[in-house]
Amino acid sequence: MDERRTPRTLREKYGEELRLRRTAAGLTQEELSDQVVCSPTLISHFEAGRRLPKPDDAQRIDRALGTDGFFTRWLEDLENKYDPRFAAAAELERHATVIQQFALSLVPGLLQTPDYARAVFAAYRPNSTDQELDRKVVIRTERARILDGPSAPVIWTLLDEAVLRRSVGGPQVMAEQLHKIADLAASRRIRLHVLPYRVGAHPLMESLLTLMTFEDSVPVAYVDAFETGRLMDDPALVSACQTAYALALSDALSQQESLALVRSAAEEHAHDQ
Repeated sequence: MDERRTPRTLREKYGEELRLRRTAAGLTQEELSDQVVCSPTLISHFEAGRRLPKPDDAQRIDRALGTDGFFTRWLEDLENKYDPRFAAAAELERHATVIQQFALSLVPGLLQTPDYARAVFAAYRPNSTDQELDRKVVIRTERARILDGPSAPVIWTLLDEAVLRRSVGGPQVMAEQLHKIADLAASRRIRLHVLPYRVGAHPLMESLLTLMTFEDSVPVAYVDAFETGRLMDDPALVSACQTAYALALSDALSQQESLALVRSAAEEHAHDQ
């Protein structure tokens, strides 16, 4: 039996502290919910780390438990800069020892250049202001810091060929983006493989997938689709994702062939300028 723990996010730690303080105060979830003016189920979600309270709820929790603004201040630190559907995965990403990512149509966020990221965000949110786009781009490119240093995780990057062909941001942006990926692979910062069109159907055709492995925690899988994201730690589901990734990887080009294809695609985009 695998005795490694499920990774604990900051949300889960927040919830655990809330449970401990509530118990120490001699309150049940129902009694606390009466004072917070919410349902007992919502208190349960808070304590499990599935949801965070709103600022007003956190203030009422502090009053009910006599915690002198503790949960309100911690909530301010916890309000994540990432999209809520990706927040927990982004936090775990920083602690992973191995990350295996598959991208179906877009370059994975960890590898995006600022110009590529801007083009993606502008397409998703056409009404965004320049300031909003700037903020999102900074947040996304900051994630790449985990690639640096001696404790950087091992990164496996599996790309569908569609990622190389779709011109996001225009030919120059694409050329720069693909050269960056190739440079990372050539310098052994990432392990790169491409699933060429000729493979046809493959096990990962339906979504983006990221697998994360940890030194002292069970592995997790994150799948992403339109306006939704799901972080999974159920062993059966994670195992199914790992199997699908392995099967798709077995059909991919070698690292050398993949690197050559990415460089070639970059040159094709450059010639289109």
